Amino acid sequence: MSKRRKTLPVPRNARELAVRVLTDIEEKQAYSNLELKHALDQTRLSRRDTALATELVYGTLSRLNTLDWMLGKFVTQPPVKLEGWVRNLLRISFYQLSYLDRIPERAAVHEAVEIAKAWGHKGIAGMVNGVLRNRLRQPEKVEIPTDLPPVKRIALAHSHPEWMVEEWMKLYGEAEAESMCAANNLPPVVSLRANTLRVTRDELIAQIEKQKTDAEVEPSRVAPEGVIVSDIGNIAELPAYASGSCTVQDESSMLVGRALAPKSGMKVLDVCAAPGGKTTHIAELMGNKGEITALDLHPHKISLIEANAFRLGISIIESRQGDARNADKLFSKQKFDRILVDAPCTGLGVIRRKPDIKWHKWQEDISAISEIQYKILCAAAELAAPGGKIVYSTCTVQPEENEQLVRRFIAEHPAWELDGTLAQDMPETIREKYGTLTEGYMQILPHHFGTDGFFISRLKMKK
Repeated sequence: MSKRRKTLPVPRNARELAVRVLTDIEEKQAYSNLELKHALDQTRLSRRDTALATELVYGTLSRLNTLDWMLGKFVTQPPVKLEGWVRNLLRISFYQLSYLDRIPERAAVHEAVEIAKAWGHKGIAGMVNGVLRNRLRQPEKVEIPTDLPPVKRIALAHSHPEWMVEEWMKLYGEAEAESMCAANNLPPVVSLRANTLRVTRDELIAQIEKQKTDAEVEPSRVAPEGVIVSDIGNIAELPAYASGSCTVQDESSMLVGRALAPKSGMKVLDVCAAPGGKTTHIAELMGNKGEITALDLHPHKISLIEANAFRLGISIIESRQGDARNADKLFSKQKFDRILVDAPCTGLGVIRRKPDIKWHKWQEDISAISEIQYKILCAAAELAAPGGKIVYSTCTVQPEENEQLVRRFIAEHPAWELDGTLAQDMPETIREKYGTLTEGYMQILPHHFGTDGFFISRLKMKK
């Protein structure tokens, strides 16, 4: 990877900010969401320009290998050899020309050349102008061949690493794998969870429609407390959010709390709790009556759990810092009626929210993290009270982290079994979709409902 040859200017508009953020992500190996947020906080852009910058950053990251393949048709050297900011300027320009119909081609080219002039020199500006005009004159060169082998075709058409496509094809078949990849390139929806301690879902919808008259609001067909919103602006500025009537959570994630089936007065342990979305949902399902211990490895994330609980008016959560792999030692004198193991994972179910994940994860990551997951699950199981239940969940789609891991646990812990009554605690839409619920688990894929990919299973002690 090339090093930055000079300090880049302070961005003045959406395209400059996108180039700066993409270059910083590459050079720092940074997380896209953190770099983008930092840049937007430092640069005062209009709401429209903020939306464009966000689209350019996430869209370019999502289509990275396809854009570089296209770019390679028009430059004399491999894209990786170009100076970082020049490469990213061309990438966002190709992204606009190939995927953003609402932006006039002439405007995309003109703006790119102006940035090249301001940030570089006449030679760079001339090269950028020539490459982009050749791209406009020869659109057939960026058409993806239809006669490629399936793995290569899907990887290029939907911008995923070939190893990932090959893996998903083996697991789910060609059609399902392609649907997954296509869904990962769609923008994620914004979903809110009604805080049922304060409002019903219908009351939340009415509140939002009154507070944001131009917003589109509809009930989730996946989660009973879920609400889908669009054209909402900054959620933190929504009065319903500030007052604790709702919180942000993906629809499939909301099913985890329901799978745990907690009841008022129970003693619950959440071993990987931050930032507290599922923990607070559990408290709401318990009517804020009982005890919830929220454990997390990172000290700085404990405050996130506490802040979320305070805003939502929840008082039964006690947060604690510690390694979930040692949960059995940390709570050796306690037993819990319900335990949630929402384990750290490769995150391959949330690619649409974090597109850079697919370029940073490798097959060997899966086996490494699955061992951590297994240790956490084993430690948690030691803390279950008689008749207790454990929900094991992840936001990934890899069987090694999900079904295979749970079945390994059962094989090595004969006192435990999958709980087929899980189906009874799921909404009808979910029961109809996943026959494996009667076996005690389900694997949600991103294209099934337009949600995050999620695995949810429930374990119980044998009588």
